[in-house]
Amino acid sequence: MDLRPLARTGVKVSPLCLGAMMFGPIGNDNRADAVRIIHAALDAGINFIDTADTYSKGVSEEIVGEALQGRRDDVVLATKFYSAMDKDPNHRGGSRRWIMREVEDSLRRLGTDHIDLYQMHRPDPDTDIEETLGALTDLVRQGKVRYIGTSSFSGSQIVEAQWVSKERRLERFVTEQPPYSLLVRGIETDVLPTLLRHGMTSLVYSPLSGGWLSGKWGKDNPPQPASKGRPAFRFDMANPANQRKLEMVDDLSALAADLGITLTELAIAFVIRHPGVTSAIIGPRTMEQLETVLPAVNVELSDETLDRIDEIVAPGLTVSLADHSYGEQELKPERRRR
Repeated sequence: MDLRPLARTGVKVSPLCLGAMMFGPIGNDNRADAVRIIHAALDAGINFIDTADTYSKGVSEEIVGEALQGRRDDVVLATKFYSAMDKDPNHRGGSRRWIMREVEDSLRRLGTDHIDLYQMHRPDPDTDIEETLGALTDLVRQGKVRYIGTSSFSGSQIVEAQWVSKERRLERFVTEQPPYSLLVRGIETDVLPTLLRHGMTSLVYSPLSGGWLSGKWGKDNPPQPASKGRPAFRFDMANPANQRKLEMVDDLSALAADLGITLTELAIAFVIRHPGVTSAIIGPRTMEQLETVLPAVNVELSDETLDRIDEIVAPGLTVSLADHSYGEQELKPERRRR
């Protein structure tokens, strides 16, 4: 695979990033099989792996660490902090207290002495961003972390963090991890342009929109709401937005067929075409799923094809608001003005 610059860090990463969320009890609980999938991805040219402390409560990090024994130096390794690891209210969030403890746990589980990209999994409305950036800056200076990033930050939150970094002379976030797909295009209106203005980039998650763009479903074969690891509300066929998605999926499938490629290949080729996207996170649970995704890096989409996509799903449109991850904290009832 041709490697791409990770923002302005000088680091080069593959256009596909192996997401490890499905390794562990939440997805594939066969550790040996998960390790084989990771090795196959590395052998195929992927040099970028993303996980998080909260994925299967640390098991995903353990599996990644096992798989990278003897191969750690060849991989750009990313993980995340923020989400609750247990019921203790202090074992979560963006506080210095929690970051300094949890980074040690992630390093131990990953079996490494440093994390290449340490990301804040969600904005923390209860913690000053200067507090978080101060702790992360110390980790960079200690050599435990190389670069820092965010996930699901809005445009205004990205700008605020950049301002604080400059004013307080702290490390700056260099990446953002948002949801992005043919059906979830909201970040095109603000987040992606903001990243480009600030010299940042993105590694986007859910490029297949949680399975909607895998080619398995359509109007004649809608997904079932109840499935392991799949939020039912995102697949509720009583939701008019999901009915619209089924219609769009059929149209996109027809477009892919006209191009002689699969819908999966079309979906991934689309997201990695955007100049604000460095890498698309793929999250295979099986070897077959990995092999289905890999050919997408060789697909080139013409401007004519992109125009046809825009006719099906308008630029900047997120078809169902249930599919985006912005405003999760701000829109909670206790935070809304009533």
